[in-house]
Amino acid sequence: MRYDFETLVRRENAGSFKWNDMKIKNPDVKENVVPLSVADMEWKNPPEIIEGLKAYLDQSILGYTGATDAYYDSVISWMEKRHGFSPKREWIVETAGVVPGLGQMVAAFTEPEDAVLIMTPVYYPFRMSVENNKRTLVTTELINTGDSYQIDFEDFEEKAARKDVKLLILCSPHNPVGRIWTEEELGRIAKICLRNGVFIISDEIHFDLILPGYHHVSMGTLEEKYVNNCVISTAPSKTFNLAGFQTSNHFIANETMREKITAARGYHSLNLMGYKACEIAYTQCEAWLEELLLHLNDNKKFVEKFVSDNLPEVKVYDLQGTYLQWLDFNGLGMDYQELEKFMQMEAQLFLDEGYIFGEGGRGFERINIACPLWVLKEAMERLLEAVNRYKERR
Repeated sequence: MRYDFETLVRRENAGSFKWNDMKIKNPDVKENVVPLSVADMEWKNPPEIIEGLKAYLDQSILGYTGATDAYYDSVISWMEKRHGFSPKREWIVETAGVVPGLGQMVAAFTEPEDAVLIMTPVYYPFRMSVENNKRTLVTTELINTGDSYQIDFEDFEEKAARKDVKLLILCSPHNPVGRIWTEEELGRIAKICLRNGVFIISDEIHFDLILPGYHHVSMGTLEEKYVNNCVISTAPSKTFNLAGFQTSNHFIANETMREKITAARGYHSLNLMGYKACEIAYTQCEAWLEELLLHLNDNKKFVEKFVSDNLPEVKVYDLQGTYLQWLDFNGLGMDYQELEKFMQMEAQLFLDEGYIFGEGGRGFERINIACPLWVLKEAMERLLEAVNRYKERR
């Protein structure tokens, strides 16, 4: 192996959201514990990015800076090579992160009396972007099959046909349940939405993080009429652990919708380091990504086997895409509030609680497995010890 996926860089007192949150939730947490919650990685960044940024700083002035031809070329080339579609340069609208972009697009694409549809359980900022803009939230619950999830198309079509529903925020791949939607499923979604005048924001931020045996289909590969009815939202942040640069690219073929978000966004450029980091990632770091996917698959298999061998009350859902594994703890007999306390205080595991993704997530935990395998092993051993103590008390 060429790259270092074994070294842990501890992030206490570095401003890390999840490391800070761990100490808030349990001030007495042991020193060796690593939080496995918020979706950034506990793996070091690609060295090409670190060295490239150093060289860039040596020869640059840090003034007002916009996107360069090299930046746009790198983004378009990555989409063509990794995802099979060729966006035009003028389609690209940059925002300082996908989540801020979601909020801006909800405001730009809908009116106060409109409603926005999401598929739950789902990444909670979807709900927040709707509620913060004072739009009506409409949900369609995914069907839990016991080890994966399916779209309830009957309910989805009924909700999409509502006169007030004007926008769908789609998570593809889906966070937190780990599903990759098939071309057939995406085509059906696109057809229903176009027929009912529902515009689609397809959040594809995890689109590079696909496990072996699966294939991500971007909305950008569908028929032109469907591409013209959607935004494809992307970023290098999940793929290369660059969330701190707040650099995102949204592909909007529809000129009218593109003009709406550009006007709502106002005068705008990203920070110059974000531009350069994205360009380096997309032009120099594909080998690092391929190696990362091997480690991610090893971690996925480890969790599956560990739970199967030691925790019969827990179900592991099939992880197809993302580095966020979805586990059902309802078999332990705790309610979701008891489970949260048990995890943080007794198991000293700091994950994302399932209920934050919607009521259908109660009793579930989302574990971030983008970390050295030895960190994951220590976490699962703590879980087993805590569960055994809990069962002895019952």
